[in-house]
Amino acid sequence: MPGIRRRLSHIADLGVDAIWLSPIYVSPMIDGGYDIVDHRHIDPMFGTLDDFDAMVAKAHDLGLQVYLDQVLNHTSDQCPWFLDAIAGDEGMADRYLWRDPKPDGSPPNNWLSQFGLPAWHWNHKRRQYYYSQFLPQQPSLNLRCPGVQDEIAAQMQGWRNRGVDGFRFDVVTAFLWDEVMKDNPPARPEVQDKVAGENFNPYTYQDHVYDMLPGDGASYAENLRKWAGDDAYLFGENTSGNQSIELAMAFTQPGRLDSVYTTDLPEGRGSPAVVADMIARSESLHRIAGWLSSHDQPRHTRGDASDLVLALQMAFLPGPWIIYQGEELSLPQPKLAKGDVTDPLDLLYWPDGPGREGARVPVPWTSDSDDQFGFTSGIPWLPMTWDSNGIRRGYDVVLPFYRKIIALRRKHGWASARVIACEANDDILDITILTQGDQRFRGLFSHGAGQPGNCPETEPLFRTQPDGDYGWCGAIWQV
Repeated sequence: MPGIRRRLSHIADLGVDAIWLSPIYVSPMIDGGYDIVDHRHIDPMFGTLDDFDAMVAKAHDLGLQVYLDQVLNHTSDQCPWFLDAIAGDEGMADRYLWRDPKPDGSPPNNWLSQFGLPAWHWNHKRRQYYYSQFLPQQPSLNLRCPGVQDEIAAQMQGWRNRGVDGFRFDVVTAFLWDEVMKDNPPARPEVQDKVAGENFNPYTYQDHVYDMLPGDGASYAENLRKWAGDDAYLFGENTSGNQSIELAMAFTQPGRLDSVYTTDLPEGRGSPAVVADMIARSESLHRIAGWLSSHDQPRHTRGDASDLVLALQMAFLPGPWIIYQGEELSLPQPKLAKGDVTDPLDLLYWPDGPGREGARVPVPWTSDSDDQFGFTSGIPWLPMTWDSNGIRRGYDVVLPFYRKIIALRRKHGWASARVIACEANDDILDITILTQGDQRFRGLFSHGAGQPGNCPETEPLFRTQPDGDYGWCGAIWQV
């Protein structure tokens, strides 16, 4: 918390509106803090509640809102609720999903976890299976249980009382399951390609119609709104590749979330075809948070001209824009040795995993590798092997570029505009937006095809520097 507080001016100087913190709660850290023992308190490794309050106060002084992660799908298996359930407390058992085995001792059905492991885990003390959509150490909560709902409402209100302005909800599309508990059917090839995860993950072999998002899933977001308050900004993570945009629209109906982000953009690296498809399928981009990198995805940046073009394209698209830490420095995806990696999903499919932990290597604050790049006087939790020349370019070239385009986005109201025309021709994205002030802007973005041939004859409002080696370029005109 003190370290974040010291670096808040860097974020405020970017011109953004808010910061989102991944889980800072009490956790054994089996899954990077997403296995939570207690949502109400900060893990001592991150600081104290007083440190948190000081950080929030500093953020607000700088004009920044603070959003916290809410991991409501599951708890840690070290949570007192789960331990009490194992000990025989049936009230606590109702907070999770316990089921008897089949007569032959096998699990209740064929459900798999999103990591590809079996979703059912035997507990010999209860002589029952418990369900987990992720790791065995993350038993899934029964979010229909009144006791669970009361606890969630209380802890969310507690953080609001400490000045928190909103929440990001982990895996909102995986909150609920069909209580009939039928087997999932096999996924047709066209469905398998859209299920979240690599196709070598057995999770993609199933069509998840019973273990994920039954009919009342999207409407559950009305509870989140009620518990957080009408003035909180709420956004959620969609882990369902099937009908991703349609689900985002369902979760953001009035009285629900403000926005949802899907995996379409990062999986397609912001390609023209992906952007055009999202626009065609959505009712409004204002309800879809745009992003390209995160703690769960490899960094999209490559240290070349494509980074700036993609940044300009993201700044131009209407709707919320999530910038992952270090993206504004064009940090590339680090290569880690297996011995350095602790992420269970990366290790499960090593070396072919999603590369989540590489994106979590700490951000460098200087280009001095002898000083751990200004991050710590100790030893960072992951090796910082950044290239000093690349870091200097990030601070000298990329960071000022981000500040400029964010300022343009704010000045001209691109975030609140609406798309009135969009064409994707191979590697060219041609998009026109209309702002609330009735100003039209046209953006042309070439993803490696060189200069588009149908550019307006007038001088653009803003453009990236042409790069003949890569063919990436982007420009925006007021038309």
